[in-house]
Amino acid sequence: MLHLTFIVTWFAALFYLPRLFVYHAETTDSTSLSRFEVMERRLYFGILLPSSLLTLVLGVLLSSLAWEVYVTEVWYWMKVSLVIFLFGYQGMCSRFRKQFASNQNARSHTFYRRFNEVPSVVLVLILILVTIKPL
Repeated sequence: MLHLTFIVTWFAALFYLPRLFVYHAETTDSTSLSRFEVMERRLYFGILLPSSLLTLVLGVLLSSLAWEVYVTEVWYWMKVSLVIFLFGYQGMCSRFRKQFASNQNARSHTFYRRFNEVPSVVLVLILILVTIKPL
């Protein structure tokens, strides 16, 4: 139950942070720029980072309970690969957040709109793997 709770909060943050990047890339006034930097930092450190780490720790604990089964399942390793990919995506979000904070963003709001779709695709793939276990 806790694992699922932290998955939901992690994905909520993965959906929202790039959306903030879209708005941040579109704005030009200093008040809004400052507000987006604060929102992005609080979201990243207050929700995204803790929920991702708790998802990981609880996922490892749950996997260890039936390791003999999971270690032989192709769907499980595909899911693990997608989770690792999400941590890479999160790392990119961290880098983009730092670029905005230092006023060095070079990407357009269009880039961030496309970037924002990635977690949705990964979520659907993970849900298919976990529920259907096709392989």
